[in-house]
Amino acid sequence: MTQRPLILLSNDDGVDAPGLRAIREALMPDADVVVCAPATNQSATSHALTLHRPLRLDQRESGIFAVDGTPADCIYVALGSGQRVLPRRPDLCVSGLNHGLNLGIDTFYSGTVAAAREAVLREVPAVALSADVRAHVSLAAALGARIALEVLKLRATFVDTPLLNVNFPPGNAWSLEATRLGKRVYAAEVDFRRDQRGAEYLWIGGAHPLHMAAHGSDTDAYDRGVVGVTPLSLDQTERAAMSAALGVVASLSTSFSA
Repeated sequence: MTQRPLILLSNDDGVDAPGLRAIREALMPDADVVVCAPATNQSATSHALTLHRPLRLDQRESGIFAVDGTPADCIYVALGSGQRVLPRRPDLCVSGLNHGLNLGIDTFYSGTVAAAREAVLREVPAVALSADVRAHVSLAAALGARIALEVLKLRATFVDTPLLNVNFPPGNAWSLEATRLGKRVYAAEVDFRRDQRGAEYLWIGGAHPLHMAAHGSDTDAYDRGVVGVTPLSLDQTERAAMSAALGVVASLSTSFSA
């Protein structure tokens, strides 16, 4: 009998998030699923690792673990703890289903994407799934599970370990497009306030992001009601701008040799 695939499931909304439960249920008919997710909401923690305090691993029930840290911590712990969390090396990591989008610039801040990226850093294929708050959660999870299982089916054909970022627009029925990162712009808002004792505090984070025109992008697909499937790369070298680095090095080399 062929062994069922093993999927490591995480997120940044927390182990009790409805989106995580929905994608787990959608995956379980076709795969063994082990959850290792943050104990509390860790949205926008990006790829932070907890290095200056101890972490705690809590087994909530069979196959469901919580870590009191970041999404990247959860993948790090799951993959680095022998058989404490996973019975064997997973065939795939799925992160999500996130409550809210991760388009364009969001991928730099997103804990959802970071969990998937941490898995790929350790050569485990990964899919990050995010949905608009107006998307039908169960149907998005069902399609997200199909995308994840297709990655498993096709993984032998990929040159590099794949990292896919998937976003579901509002609604309950979607087509798919392969996309690139778009331009999603937030206002750099800093809201200063006073507490009841007169001390100043502040909130950051702009609302109502704008999408700049970018044909073939994830933001363009979202605006048309299409699910964008965006491949992300661990190699962030901007080869088109290599001339800038070469110019700086050449200029400084001349100065140092004078």
